[in-house]
Amino acid sequence: MLNVQDLELRVGARVLMSEVSFRVSNGDKIGLVGRNGAGKTTLTKTLAGDLQPAGGLIEVGGEIGYLPQDPRSGDPEELARTRILNARGLGSLVQGMAENSMLMGDADEKVAAEAMRKYGELADRFDALGGYAAEAEAASIASNLQLPDRILDQPLKTLSGGQRRRIELARILFSGAETMLLDEPTNHLDADSVVWLREFLKGYQGGLIIISHDVELVGETVNRVFYLDANRQVIDVYNMNWKNYQKQREQDEQRRKRERANAEQKASTLQTQAAKMGARASGAVAAKQMARRAETLLAGLDEVRQSDKVAKLRFPDPAPCGKTPLMATDLSRSYGSLEIFTAVDLAIDRGSRVVILGFNGAGKTTMLRILAGVDKPDTGEVIEGHGLKVGYYAQEHETLRVQDSVLQNMVSAASHMTETECRKVLGSFLFTGDDVLKPAGVLSGGEKTRLALAMLVVSSANVLLLDEPTNNLDPVSREEILGALASYKGSVVLVSHDPGAVEALNPERVLILPDGIEDHWNKEYADLIELA
Repeated sequence: MLNVQDLELRVGARVLMSEVSFRVSNGDKIGLVGRNGAGKTTLTKTLAGDLQPAGGLIEVGGEIGYLPQDPRSGDPEELARTRILNARGLGSLVQGMAENSMLMGDADEKVAAEAMRKYGELADRFDALGGYAAEAEAASIASNLQLPDRILDQPLKTLSGGQRRRIELARILFSGAETMLLDEPTNHLDADSVVWLREFLKGYQGGLIIISHDVELVGETVNRVFYLDANRQVIDVYNMNWKNYQKQREQDEQRRKRERANAEQKASTLQTQAAKMGARASGAVAAKQMARRAETLLAGLDEVRQSDKVAKLRFPDPAPCGKTPLMATDLSRSYGSLEIFTAVDLAIDRGSRVVILGFNGAGKTTMLRILAGVDKPDTGEVIEGHGLKVGYYAQEHETLRVQDSVLQNMVSAASHMTETECRKVLGSFLFTGDDVLKPAGVLSGGEKTRLALAMLVVSSANVLLLDEPTNNLDPVSREEILGALASYKGSVVLVSHDPGAVEALNPERVLILPDGIEDHWNKEYADLIELA
């Protein structure tokens, strides 16, 4: 249960929302909607206790399970399976049982006896917590999120950002938390996992607040909608499902427009009359009264929602380069004994468009990081052709320096531009005024995406390496990036679960991982995009 009274949130000097009050009880499934930058992520972070509000009260009853957009929690050395099971205090018990089971065969009788004693204690505690049934439940959740044993038995530090995110989602779903706050939970999930998650959330009995641009997920799961209006700094509460919300919101907007038009017409008439009467000394008092009535009419109105601004995105004209600006030969990568991919060859010609497909964990992100020079391959090499200039978009925004401001990040990516020129570009990406002075680390997922894309725009890159560039974007901003992708004249290597992004790219070739098979693109591969 959550009870929020008179909440006020600020980012620097900017007020995101004020005088916000609501309650979340068991069975409330709330879709939190609003444009990128409206404050959705900031609100969920505050409700989870990661941020402090500028004012107001938040009362929490029971455990909260919070899935942020960029989960980095947990001991990097901890096994993924242990991380999930520890949501109910079971992971360390399982690990201890396994360790002592090994020691029970030790040649030293004292060591073996002590291990047997410890194993018995741990097993008793595990059994008392319903461990065996819970372990099976956790395994089922992990399986439905495409987390096989080979991933669960790895340390967290060896996993990709997408795998870490699915581990955290599995942990929260397994935890039995009374309230869940899920920020874009379908990112990095394949189609089957999204369908399973949809059914899981429909059957969830606790309170739920979900941020998602997956219209089907929101449409089938939520029974209340909170709309964050950045222009009015309020939350509009709709106690209805998604379909009815869309109708009601349109009706509300039409009502506000009619009321404002009528009030403005009446106020204009009063102001005209006041001006006429004010010209005569005898009418001065009446004129002031009319002017005050006009002001009161306008002040009492709900604001009409202003048209949402959209970041204007156009990728740069690519810098001149040779016929094949980027090549890779015999690339392989492993994590410990786990082989990700081997013997991969790739040639990116000038202006070519390549999409990388493969199941989750097949090494798609790792391949992009190697091509970008962020990671090194175990074997093989990346060969830079004449004039190569890479622009890398990382799905977890690792290219951003989180301690630096928005403007500092921009200047670092555009050494050829003045600070004033950088501010102008940032303005077209909706970073204005003091927004450019905020540390990148406090930005929402959508804002980080906009900043990372802005840095690409000023880079003059002739090879773009894009890892899930449409994640965390609202529908309007997503359409903007797809249009930019379609018109870009340079080379692109794309990893995406978004069929629209691949369609906009109109790829010529496909690289299938982990096998490293390269083929000409055909429409049959389109069926694999959401499954990849």
